[in-house]
Amino acid sequence: MCCSRSWLTIGAVMAGLSVTAGAFGAHGLDTYFEKKYADIDVKKIGGHEVPASFKYLEDFKTAARYQMYHAFGLMAVGLLALRQPKRSLNVAGWCFLLGIVLFSGSLYVLTIGGPHWQGIRWGLVAPFGGMLLIAGWVALAVAACGIGNRE
Repeated sequence: MCCSRSWLTIGAVMAGLSVTAGAFGAHGLDTYFEKKYADIDVKKIGGHEVPASFKYLEDFKTAARYQMYHAFGLMAVGLLALRQPKRSLNVAGWCFLLGIVLFSGSLYVLTIGGPHWQGIRWGLVAPFGGMLLIAGWVALAVAACGIGNRE
């Protein structure tokens, strides 16, 4: 189990890493992706055909964005735990942390790693991470509503 300060620290670190990933995506990956995905057919986003490099850059940005959202969730867990530690807050914290690693992490690996990393094994990791992120919000809502025991 983690304490409130641990969740605040982990959330702040994840937020900082998200900014770093976002800056890397904005300033370093566009030409990298153009070269890496030059031989791949166009992809569809919202019914529109786009170059594969654009699609994968958008996927990378999604990973960084979701990492930041859930870093804020981790900090909310830490702040609530300062007032009243609850088991549901620790559940939320762990779900957010593991969800970030699985969801955002798998998107980072899939986009930077390229076609040979985009097999079925890695393609199934992001949905599990997404489910953990959703479970984290449910656990946070349970804690915020006052449901659950104090530790």
